[in-house]
Amino acid sequence: MTTPSQTVGPYLSIGLPWPDGPDVVAEGVPGAFRLHGVVTDGAGDPVPDALVETWQADPAGHFDHPDDPRGAVSGFRGFGRCPTDDSGRWAIRTLKPGPVPGPDGMPQAPHIDVSVFARGLLHRVVTRVYFADEETANATDAILASVPLPRRATLLAVPDEEGYRFDIRLQGDDETVFFAI
Repeated sequence: MTTPSQTVGPYLSIGLPWPDGPDVVAEGVPGAFRLHGVVTDGAGDPVPDALVETWQADPAGHFDHPDDPRGAVSGFRGFGRCPTDDSGRWAIRTLKPGPVPGPDGMPQAPHIDVSVFARGLLHRVVTRVYFADEETANATDAILASVPLPRRATLLAVPDEEGYRFDIRLQGDDETVFFAI
């Protein structure tokens, strides 16, 4: 007999966050910036008990992982985890990733993979953060090109005074594009 699926949360704060989870790199590292935003639900209300995870390549486009066929060269952690606050805000301090090869060998635009866990979700949702100021690279990215043009803006982090802003809308108008993986 099968049992019903459980939603993720609201118990994310019990063991998933860790003190330096939002710090992919330490404060003061040259080139470091804040990738930040707000997670909202279908009504546009902030989600105060979500968890945002990020995974990315280093600035040279390498992953610090044994499956990276080019070899891990930097020791760059590449993984961040940040719970949202009472206003749905989250932030990760990181470096801009370099381009990585796609399945066809063609370079993908610099991007950060993002998973969101939140109450009411049976499974995490997965998206990508591309950078609005990487227009040339974005124009040749096969995955970004597969997203209908009117929806691509939901995948773009926009430069601001703190670094890059990337809001995540879980459903409704301007819902972030999520990928089936």
